[in-house]
Order: sequence, then C-alpha cells, then structure tokens
Amino acid sequence: MATEFTGGGDPRRSIELLWGVSGPGRRGPKPSRSAEEVIHAAIALADAEGLPAVSMRRVAEAVGLSPMSLYTYVPSKAELIDLMLDRVWAEIEELDPAVGGWRPRLEFLARQRWALGERHPWMLQVATHRPPLGPNVLAKIDSAFRAVDGVGLTEVEMDLMVSLISDYVRGAVRAAVEAREIEQQTGITDQQWRSNNKEYLEGLVDPERYPTLVRVGAACVAAYADGIDHAKKFEFGLQRVLDGVEAFITGVAARRAAEHSGAA
Repeated sequence: MATEFTGGGDPRRSIELLWGVSGPGRRGPKPSRSAEEVIHAAIALADAEGLPAVSMRRVAEAVGLSPMSLYTYVPSKAELIDLMLDRVWAEIEELDPAVGGWRPRLEFLARQRWALGERHPWMLQVATHRPPLGPNVLAKIDSAFRAVDGVGLTEVEMDLMVSLISDYVRGAVRAAVEAREIEQQTGITDQQWRSNNKEYLEGLVDPERYPTLVRVGAACVAAYADGIDHAKKFEFGLQRVLDGVEAFITGVAARRAAEHSGAA
C-alpha cells in the first residue's frame, strides 16, 4: 500500500517548482542552496532509507539548512514528492526514433520503467493516480503514447494500452522488491523458508488431495533451487502481456476492416 501520493500539494507552487517558473518575488537573503540540491538530497535519502525517512527535517539536515529555511525552497513534503518523482523519471532513456514497430518500442519503455523501479524502490510507496505534471513525467508519457501511435487504435485505446503496460511493470517491480525486503527483514532465504516449513507439512499435504499443487510445487522447487530470477519472470510476463496487446491490435484491425467492407 502506498504511503504517499502525488498531486497533493499546492497546484500553483508545484507547477512553478516543477517547471522552474519563478513565483512572486520574495524578500530576504539570497538562497544558499538550490532547489536541485534539495531534490537530490531527498532522493538520496529515499534510496538509502526508504520514503518514510524523507522528512523536511532530515532533508534540511542533508543540505545543511534549518528545517524552517527549507520551507523557503519547498513549501511541504507534498510538493517535494512531486519534484522527486519528476526528477527520477528523467532517468528513463528517450525512445530511439529508429526503433521500428510498436512491440520493440513498448519492450524498451517497459524495461526502462523496470530498471527505474529497481533503482528507486521507494517509488512503489507513492500513489501516482494524479501524476506530477512536470516536464519529465509528461515527456515520458508522451513517448509511451508515441510507441502505440499509428497502429489503428483510438486515443482512448492508446491510453488503456499504456496503462496496461505501466500497471504490469509496477506490479512486477513490487513483487521483486517485496521478495528482497522479506529476505532482508527475516534473515533467511526462500530456500531456507521452504526447508523450515517442509518438516511440519509432512503428512499434512496429501498428494491425492492436492495433486496439481504437489506436482507443480516440486517442479518449481527444483527450478528455483538457486533462487527466483525476478528479471526473468518480468521478461516472461512482459512478453505474455505484449502477446495480448498484439492480439487486441490484430482484432481491432480485422473488425474495422470488416466494418469498412460492410459499409462499402
């Protein structure tokens, strides 16, 4: 469950900070730090300790300011979270115009989102239903729309496809991050956990009652003897999602061709 959400700050100040637009003139001494320093300090803190560690006091300490002084740069944590998200989205590489076909384009963008989530797992603690309306976030959304533009989808269908890929990636990253966190917090691996429970389940799990579970479970235990490869699981799932997208695009094209033929 997300612990924070974007779009919750003052709209005017958020837009000014995201786009580097100067607000009304403010009296007082010249700032000793830049907004970028504050944002990068907050991101570094979140990367190291998680989003709950990002407080105005901790960020102020990281840049050598008093908590009250920090408010002259960012009015609250709500605006700061918007700024943090927009900055890390800048790490997503731009789609090469030379990459042809919707599938390679979506693969590239999905892998970029996966890598971003792996670098900054605290992003999973932020609900982005109302995304930061900053230049980096909007540029990446535009790039995603361009990946499926011109394939015969309506604008609403394009939006649904981009959301589908985004939701899949977020879920895959969450599964990988949670698996690592469980191991870190418990101090035991998945293999050790299975071994610890096996002796207590002996005689309780009847193969005749759970035949498919026992068969699949045994195969998976053997396959994952060295641990689950979450990157491999992500790639498998991504290809299956894209297979579904391909079937949808093909179906849309066939349906519209039939409608056109019938109208002729």
